[in-house]
Amino acid sequence: MTSAAPSSDPSAFPDQLTEFTLQGPVGPLEAISDVAEHPCARRGIAVICHPNSKDGGTMRNKVVTMLERSLRECGLDTLRFNFRSAGESAGEYDNGKGESDDLAAVIAWVREVRPDDVLWLAGFSFGSYVTLRNAVKLKAEALISIAPPVGRWSLETLALPTCPWLVVMGEEDEVVEPQAVFDWIDSLEHPPELVRMPETGHFFHRRLMDLRGAVKHWMQDYLPPARE
Repeated sequence: MTSAAPSSDPSAFPDQLTEFTLQGPVGPLEAISDVAEHPCARRGIAVICHPNSKDGGTMRNKVVTMLERSLRECGLDTLRFNFRSAGESAGEYDNGKGESDDLAAVIAWVREVRPDDVLWLAGFSFGSYVTLRNAVKLKAEALISIAPPVGRWSLETLALPTCPWLVVMGEEDEVVEPQAVFDWIDSLEHPPELVRMPETGHFFHRRLMDLRGAVKHWMQDYLPPARE
């Protein structure tokens, strides 16, 4: 059961599924945290970012929730949050710049309450752009990008990570041009591991369980140590 939401930043990472509010740069940010099952719990937290709020994207998007489930089933505690303008989070949409500030504020809280944990970042569509834009600066130790929006936002000038990095892309994506993503990855000095998923589009209709399997399979080589 989801616990009652505190009115401001909690002083510790919740020990059960919890909805709460974090203080962002321009006001409150809605957040949901959950914890890994004890037998597989690892010393790591994954922060997950959602698609574009201008298109209705929120932390409750079904790809985001499947990504969260995959990470938690492999032993990571999870935190998703609504960028400014999404859900009840304060502020106006800012094309990635302000949303990057939102992410930085969330990560600052995570670092405060779990200073010894490994940080993973994950995002879907616009959320993968925001995490890519900030992975190096925020010192992420692993990155998962689902349908990164190559061609919709400029990725060419970003400082890209050298940490473990997974990209999952539907070969029939109707929002992001798949070949543009494949060509972009081929051009990188340190390319991610790419999973091309046939017969599925941007939202992975009827293929969400396959997405879950791809993420969990990749994670096994990079999981942090067990939580004591």
